[in-house]
Amino acid sequence: MKREHSPLNRALLAAVLATAGGLAGGLSSGTYAQGSGAMPLPSFLSAHDSTAEAIRWQAVGDDVLAGQTGKFANGQMISGFVLNLLSQWHLPNGASAIAQGSLAVTQNAANQMSATVNSSAHVVDGHGRQTGADPSAKVNGGQQIAVNGVSQVTQVAGNSNVGMNAAQIDFAANGLPPVTGNGATSASASNANGSIRAAVSFGNGGVSVTLQTPAGLATQTIAPGNGQAGSIAQLLQIAGNNQQVANQLQLQLQSAQMSSAAMRQAGVMQALQNAVNGRK
Repeated sequence: MKREHSPLNRALLAAVLATAGGLAGGLSSGTYAQGSGAMPLPSFLSAHDSTAEAIRWQAVGDDVLAGQTGKFANGQMISGFVLNLLSQWHLPNGASAIAQGSLAVTQNAANQMSATVNSSAHVVDGHGRQTGADPSAKVNGGQQIAVNGVSQVTQVAGNSNVGMNAAQIDFAANGLPPVTGNGATSASASNANGSIRAAVSFGNGGVSVTLQTPAGLATQTIAPGNGQAGSIAQLLQIAGNNQQVANQLQLQLQSAQMSSAAMRQAGVMQALQNAVNGRK
């Protein structure tokens, strides 16, 4: 089993925070915007064998979303976030690939940012060669889709498959949950012959989670845009039978009232930026 880790890069914080701020103001219909509840799980990922618990959702109105664009409207700003990503793939021969990562960023009263990062990847080899993959099945094109906001793409060629893309964006009114981390911004794992791979990476360009198996590909990416929009993309490509795959992403945002000094500073910085852009 092979694993790789790299040290934390400070530029990552600005990249993901900018994406979080931009996405908060423009959620797509494929995600959940809420104040409480949990993402739905397929049966093979559920930790409970009993009937699924009822899920309660609280809608977040346009007035709330409009105040979280990163433009300091109404004196509000995003002061921190917790990002959790998990991708899992289970093949019919018992093989599996799991990659997960988390990043928590908080800001204190002195506007100093601190971060906690965690990355892990695991691969379990199967028994026999019955992976369920179908070499004649073709799934392609999903990687070329690029949008501002959230995209969720599922491409399937086969039978008896279970696949899910789930993205949840939550505004935490009572503070962010505690997060523990191993300090690794990347991790990867593979089986002996390299046919099954799992990887997660937090880098300057955003966040990436990738699973590669004989029966397809599962990815999750977060990329900051040129402005404040940015993008979240979830992709499942399944070419085979009896595959069980899931991409899950949870982004919890915390906002705080800006001080008068911070609002003045933001105004000055915006004016300077507008002056620079006007000369281009």
